[in-house]
Amino acid sequence: MNHPALRFFSLLLVALGLAPGAAHLLEMPVKLSYTPEQYFAVTSTLYALFGSAGAVIQVGALVITGVLAFVSRGLPAVRFAIGALLLLSLSLVAWGALVAPVNAQWSEAIKSGTQSLPKVYAELRLRWEYGHAVAFALWLAGYCCLQWFGVRDQSLAARTKNVA
Repeated sequence: MNHPALRFFSLLLVALGLAPGAAHLLEMPVKLSYTPEQYFAVTSTLYALFGSAGAVIQVGALVITGVLAFVSRGLPAVRFAIGALLLLSLSLVAWGALVAPVNAQWSEAIKSGTQSLPKVYAELRLRWEYGHAVAFALWLAGYCCLQWFGVRDQSLAARTKNVA
């Protein structure tokens, strides 16, 4: 039950799914030092493609990792693929619970043309920043499980081959 193509594309998409979260995490210390006006200017313009591209990549990673876990269900290392699937799912749930509501509030404030946009951003930025950090940590843990699945699966396959 070796599925190298599934493993490859699962790892590829999960690795690509790390990029937006890693970017947010690396930018966080600098952005948190910004004035509310600077934070609004940067955050309201810089991330235009993160949502659309990130969503396609991360949902694709979740689907292909689910397929990989399903077709690998007879392997001893399948628990790592299942763990990866659960952690990736939790990452998206965390993003939906912590970050998406902030995005919605910011979008509403921008549409209403409120004069206090920097103030709205200042009030919500910690939740937004740390929400991304939580989602990234869970996604990274899922990636590590997926890597370990591949290592364990290959190791077990090599041992079985040597015994035969």
